[in-house]
Amino acid sequence: MSPAARRILSSVVAIVVVALIVGVWIIRGPGPMAFGTGPNVALADYRGANPTGVPAALAQASAVERGEYLAKAADCMVCHTTPGGQEYAGGLGFKLPFGTLYSTNITPDKETGIGNYSDQDFLNAMHRGIRRDGARLYPAMPYTSYTYVSDADALAIKAYLFSLPPVRMAAPANTLAFPFNQRWAMVFWSALFNPDSRFEPDTSKSPEWNRGAYLAEALAHCGECHTPRNLAFALDNRKKFAGAVTAGWRAFNISSDKNTGVGAWSDDDLVSYLSIGHAPGHGTASGPMGEAVDQSLSKLAPEDIRAVVAYLRSVPATSSPDLPATLAPPAPASHRDGGTTPDPRGKMVFQGACVSCHGWTGESSISPFATLTGAWAVNDPGATNVAQIVISGTKRHTPDGAVSMPAFGNAYSDVEIASVANYVTARFGAKGSQLTAQDVVELRKQTAQ
Repeated sequence: MSPAARRILSSVVAIVVVALIVGVWIIRGPGPMAFGTGPNVALADYRGANPTGVPAALAQASAVERGEYLAKAADCMVCHTTPGGQEYAGGLGFKLPFGTLYSTNITPDKETGIGNYSDQDFLNAMHRGIRRDGARLYPAMPYTSYTYVSDADALAIKAYLFSLPPVRMAAPANTLAFPFNQRWAMVFWSALFNPDSRFEPDTSKSPEWNRGAYLAEALAHCGECHTPRNLAFALDNRKKFAGAVTAGWRAFNISSDKNTGVGAWSDDDLVSYLSIGHAPGHGTASGPMGEAVDQSLSKLAPEDIRAVVAYLRSVPATSSPDLPATLAPPAPASHRDGGTTPDPRGKMVFQGACVSCHGWTGESSISPFATLTGAWAVNDPGATNVAQIVISGTKRHTPDGAVSMPAFGNAYSDVEIASVANYVTARFGAKGSQLTAQDVVELRKQTAQ
C-alpha cells in the first residue's frame, strides 16, 4: 500500500472512530449529577459528613435495621409486591409497548427467591443488573440508579431482605416480544448506559446537598420516573427531571423551573408533598407517586427529606412546553358558570359522582387532599392522571388516617371517563383536554398489574 493510500485509510479510520465516539456521547448523554460543579471524589476521600448510609439516629443500629430504612428509601416493596400479595414476593406486571415484564421474588426463598445469593451476587444485581445465574436484568429494575448505592448500603438491604420470611412464589413468565426478549442484548445496553460506579460526593456542595443527591439519585431513583428517556429507553439527563409518562401516569416536572417545575414552590411545600403527598395549592400525589410517598418517602427522617429538597433546588430548570405557565384559579361556585365541554356527559358524570367531594369550585370542603385547584393533574391538557385517577381511584395514608377516592373504571365506560376528564380539565385547569375513548383504552393497557 502506497503512503498516500495509508494516509487516506488512516484518515477514514480516524473519522469513523471520532464519529463513533460522538455518536456514543450523543446517545449516552451526561450522567445524572453532571450538572454539579465538582470536583467529585471517591467516598473514601471525602472529608465532609458521609452522605451515604442512614440518618444519625440509626447510625449504631444493626445491619437489618439499617437495611430496612434503606430498603424503604429505595422503594423496593412497591415494585416487588402485587396488590394484596405477600410483601417482596414479586409478580407485579409492568405493561410495556412490547409486552409485560414481571417483578421477581426477592424474599430469601432458596428456590424462587434470592435465598442462594451471596454478597457478591447481590451486588452484581444491584450495581450491574446481573442475576446469580449470569442472566441480565432488564432496566425496569433500576440498577442504573442503584449502581450509585454504596456496597455497605446494598449489603445492609440484603441483610434486611434475608431477615424476612421466605415466600415460595415464582414470578409469571415475561411476555416480551422479539427482540426485547433477548436478555443477552442487555450486555450492550448496560455497556452504554450503566456507569457501574458508586456515588462520588461533590466537594463544591454542602453535606446536605450530597446527602440529598445520594437519596434522590441512588436510592429513591427519582429520575427513573421524572426524567424523559431517549430512543434507547435510557434516561435523557439533558432534560433532567423535566417529567415523563411512566406506567401510564404522568410524572411531572420537578426541575427548578419556576413555571412548570417546582422552582416556585416553597421549601415547606416540597417537604409537605414529599412527606405526606400533599401541598396546599399544589395538589395531592396519586398513582405511582402516591405509592412512593406512602411506602418510601414518608418513612424517611425529616432531615433526609430536607436534604432531598436542597438537591432538587439545584437541578437546572427545564421547562415543560405543553404545560401552562400559569395555573387556573378556583372555578366559579355555580355549576352554570365556568369551563365546559361540547359533550354534556362529562358534567353529568362529575355532578353524579365527583362534586360531593371536590365541589364546583375545585376546593374541597371534605378534605384538602381532594382539592383540585392548583394541581398539575387538572392543568395538564393531556389529562393523563385525571383519567387514571378516575379509572383506578387513589388511596393515601396520611398522619390523620387514610384518604381515598374509589375507582370508577368499572362503573363508567371509556367514553364517559374521557368525557369527565375533559370536563374536569376544562373547568378546573388552564386548558381543557380532548381525550377520546380510545385514549382511555390505551391508558388502561399501560397500568401495572
